[in-house]
Amino acid sequence: MNDKLVKPNIGMFWHKIFATKPNEGMQPKEVIGYSITGFGLNMICTIIGSYLTVFLTDAIGFKALWVAFLMLFARVFDALNDPIMGSIVDRTRTKWGKCRPYLKWMAIPVAICTILCFLPIYPNNPGGFAAICVVYVIWSMVYTVSDVPYWGLSAAMTSDTNQRANLLTVSRLICTLGAGLVTVAIPLITSAVQKPYQDPLTGLIKLEHVEAVKQLLANTYFISAIVILLFAIPTFFIGYKFTVERYTATGKPPSLKHNLSLLFKNKPLLLIVLSGILGSARTVYMFTGGLYFAKYALANVSFLGMHGEGLYTLITLAVIPGGLVASVMVPWFTRKMGKKNTFIYSHLLGTAAMFAMFFAGYNTTAGLIVALVALVIIGIPQGFSNIITYALIGDTVDYLEWKTNERGEGICFAMQTFINKIGMAIGAFIGVLAYFMSGISPNNPEGSLTPQGINTLWIMLVLIGAISMLLCTIPMFFYKFDEKAQRNAVKEIAQRKK
Repeated sequence: MNDKLVKPNIGMFWHKIFATKPNEGMQPKEVIGYSITGFGLNMICTIIGSYLTVFLTDAIGFKALWVAFLMLFARVFDALNDPIMGSIVDRTRTKWGKCRPYLKWMAIPVAICTILCFLPIYPNNPGGFAAICVVYVIWSMVYTVSDVPYWGLSAAMTSDTNQRANLLTVSRLICTLGAGLVTVAIPLITSAVQKPYQDPLTGLIKLEHVEAVKQLLANTYFISAIVILLFAIPTFFIGYKFTVERYTATGKPPSLKHNLSLLFKNKPLLLIVLSGILGSARTVYMFTGGLYFAKYALANVSFLGMHGEGLYTLITLAVIPGGLVASVMVPWFTRKMGKKNTFIYSHLLGTAAMFAMFFAGYNTTAGLIVALVALVIIGIPQGFSNIITYALIGDTVDYLEWKTNERGEGICFAMQTFINKIGMAIGAFIGVLAYFMSGISPNNPEGSLTPQGINTLWIMLVLIGAISMLLCTIPMFFYKFDEKAQRNAVKEIAQRKK
């Protein structure tokens, strides 16, 4: 008898958390399954996005300028593929839906390509660099085939804007957890394996150990990638098995040309894309540039047992509290202020914090305290943005159907992955370019590190980030498809279908 009483209570608890209803529409197990897949996807994306550049420059030894342009051109090319993949998703017709099958089909190809990216045997010559270029471009295309359908699936699971906001809040929190585990763990591991070879005074690798450390780093990144994949790949199949597509297109599949034309009929979506492009450098400090800064500029700094490269973990941890609180509070803030206003005001707050951090500097105790406080504050717009942009794009799917009688989950959410990849491209490019312009050489860290070089890193990572965070708010002032308009559009669509 007690079991009968307990089970309904537990069930209703999950329904309340996820704003779902028993036996009606999206169910809690779908939210959980969908979020677990995001956890795995983001683990893979993070080790590639944050650490492949360091692997190529400091482990393999490729020239930083080569790597900077590889990150820029390959990722921009990858981003341009997203609308094509979105169109392919919208043309897909299977009994399982148009998004879910890709989660099942692409798990193994993604794993193979990720391992190839971190092979510790690439020769440090033009031929070896050409090989990694080809491998990385293939990885980006394969990952796109799983990433675009994954985010499009959220709009196919439910058309209720509140349910979708809750779904994306939970999934983005879990995604952030997956990315955060990788971001925190890898620098601690690589810092630990290098410690025996560092000069105790400068914290830099001694010249006589440089080549040995390179090979050690290459092997460390390779093993780390394999371990991450062992956790991440099974999550693809969980998302495939436990989700249901309810709102999807029927009839004759649209052509690529037609699907691309739909983008220009979706003005709210174009404003979100423009905001994303303008804000693509606002988190440059979180990409490779921040790791280079910690590794070299903070090489002789020790805090809470972390030093040098390991302090990159502290940088990322400082952002988490603000980001976590903001992520949890998304439903409350969006109900009170709306998604648009929450995005704008939080980013203006983040802009002020970044400018304060820049002018306070990094070479005094007061400056470091300001930087830590600023990073906590900067986490707030980051936490909001991680969820709100996905929810806004979900709303633009309804806008498109209201205006054209066509749903384009694939092509619309391809724009979200497009924004993400442009951000990764710009972030990695600026970070590695700053490393190149600083004059720091992994072949002779002690001899190449200068105060001018460190200042170059600081200016490019913080000042450019602050300007970008301010710019991303401008298009959102012109965004008009608010929550009330979305609900009215959904009602009108339902009436048409009747």
